[in-house]
Amino acid sequence: MAVPKKRQSRSRGRGRSAHSALRTPSHSVCPNCQEPRIPHRVCPKCGFYRGREVIEIES
Repeated sequence: MAVPKKRQSRSRGRGRSAHSALRTPSHSVCPNCQEPRIPHRVCPKCGFYRGREVIEIES
């Protein structure tokens, strides 16, 4: 098993993990019900996707 000869500095370790932060998901507006939804997903409020009803929502 490979073992490092020297300890890595904090700047090297933290610089490598600088890109692993979580981002908030983006939102778009549903053209059918004007509610915010995640892009390329079925609207959880009305069940429409790309202008047609994909899932039936009971209200």
